[in-house]
Amino acid sequence: MPLPLLWLGAAVVSAVAVSELTESKKRSEKRRFLDKDGHYRGDASRHKSGVEKFPSEVFQTTTYAQIAPGSMVCCGLGGVLEHTGILIDDETIVELHGDGLIKAISPRRFLKERSGNEIFVACDSQGKAIGTELCAMRAVKQVMTYQDYHIINNNCHRFVWQCISGRNEPVTTFHQLNTLFSKRFDRKIYWDKWQV
Repeated sequence: MPLPLLWLGAAVVSAVAVSELTESKKRSEKRRFLDKDGHYRGDASRHKSGVEKFPSEVFQTTTYAQIAPGSMVCCGLGGVLEHTGILIDDETIVELHGDGLIKAISPRRFLKERSGNEIFVACDSQGKAIGTELCAMRAVKQVMTYQDYHIINNNCHRFVWQCISGRNEPVTTFHQLNTLFSKRFDRKIYWDKWQV
């Protein structure tokens, strides 16, 4: 009989811990718009990765992305990695697929066969997607072409950076892509959910 009571106690402790974490995340969401004096906070990147809020399906958010053409999007891949692409419009994302084909696909297809259930958009502190029409044009121009895909040396992150920067430079990881993106736009990145 003591074993069920122990489980019940562990469940209560876990529920309290999750509740405290959720409240902490909510307070952080509210602070993202203001500095310590209660004024709008500038977005200039001040730390290494440039990411203020990472993509997370665990915590609920009240801020959803205001999408724009040329925005960088991501979803979970295998629970450990992220898959990135370029948003063209409400119904189209351009991605470098694992077979090397650059495809224009729907948001639903972007999530198919991946571990994530949500698409996140790189935004500024006001929830506005960071992107350019030129980035969208570069992505569309490459649709139905092939690249020699390699999981480390020529992956989706490198393709996304090519669309953003217009240069073919080595980008291996999601962290590296975020750092370059933050510096290019001089912004901290908030990965907000897209309400598809």
